[in-house]
Amino acid sequence: MARRGETIELAVLGLLHEGPMHGYELRKRLNLMLGWGRVLSYGSLYPALKKMLRSNLIEETTVSSTPVTKRPRIVYQVTEAGHQEFERLMSEVGPAAWEDDNFDIRFAFFGRTDMEIRLRVLEGRRTRLQERLDRVQQQLAMTQKEVDRYAAELQRHGVESVEREVRWLSDLINAERDGATRHQDHESGSGTSTTSESGSRPA
Repeated sequence: MARRGETIELAVLGLLHEGPMHGYELRKRLNLMLGWGRVLSYGSLYPALKKMLRSNLIEETTVSSTPVTKRPRIVYQVTEAGHQEFERLMSEVGPAAWEDDNFDIRFAFFGRTDMEIRLRVLEGRRTRLQERLDRVQQQLAMTQKEVDRYAAELQRHGVESVEREVRWLSDLINAERDGATRHQDHESGSGTSTTSESGSRPA
């Protein structure tokens, strides 16, 4: 299982790829990325930033005060080592890549990920959720007569939520595969066209 600190590290590196940010802006962007119900406190963010500074994944600079900001602010930016670490983390396709918290962060940066890796992460996430769905449905069938209607309704809501995400993942996987097929067809057609043109030229 991916540790929360590793998830924060991946998110920070990904955001700093867009440009330097100060701590408040980083925290705001991270909370938007993590979604409602998973608010990141300064107590979680700043220890992660200090660890990344020690590891030379990011560096900090002090920006002079402005009329808006009365005191100097610390701005963080990614280093070359941080770029390499981000690429390494995004290329990993083990079970940690499709855990609940880590998957959301990985998905947010899919635009910087190769198609093969995207497919493996999406398929892994769908398999994980399908296993969870099967398990919950079995439990629901066994306990349906033992719980009141509110507990049963809550369980049903959970099942429907997972079913929606499985369908969403299936749509994404199909879109990735269709895109790969079109790309291969285009490459094949370009190669055939080039060969035909070169073959028709007079010696």
